[in-house]
Amino acid sequence: MLEVHHLNASRSRRVTWLLEELEVEYRVFQYERDPATRYAPAALKAIHPLGKAPILRDGTRTLIESGAIVDYLIRHYGNGRFSPVAGSDDYERYLQLLHYAEGSAMLPLLLKLYVGRLGAAGAPLQQRIESEIENHLGWLDRELDGRDYFVGDSLTGADVQMSFVAQIGVQFCGATAFPRLTAFAGRIEARPAYRRAVERWGS
Repeated sequence: MLEVHHLNASRSRRVTWLLEELEVEYRVFQYERDPATRYAPAALKAIHPLGKAPILRDGTRTLIESGAIVDYLIRHYGNGRFSPVAGSDDYERYLQLLHYAEGSAMLPLLLKLYVGRLGAAGAPLQQRIESEIENHLGWLDRELDGRDYFVGDSLTGADVQMSFVAQIGVQFCGATAFPRLTAFAGRIEARPAYRRAVERWGS
């Protein structure tokens, strides 16, 4: 059976949600962050040396990185769902966004989180961080003009990956700053599979 090693308030919510969409059997091992440091517990290192979540186990395979896990689950358990046809224009867009979510879009959001903790010492970086957030989230907001999903007309793994970016963007910037991203996050959170994942395993 598939195993998900799930850390609260982390990107691993995307994996439990996707598994609910796929309707496959899986088992979740839950971990809690240290309330003071917000670090993951050392127990995760027994599963993978980096000690980061999400981690997926499928038989003898242990996978890290949410994008790789999303891609793996769709290829092995999707039965043609949640991915465009390989070689199509939509498929190339899908791959781009699958990697872009963590490769580029999350960086300024993470910088805002961590640099914000520096107080006045982080002030010189704030303007550049805000500019990069506007650049990335503004582009994503425009990409959703006239569409409900990032690729094609139905949910794909790209949307699963982009959901965390959209949610953090709304949390940091407010609901009105990027209205299409806000609406996208709302559609995601209203999906029955997403709601089941949150009810079963939390955020």
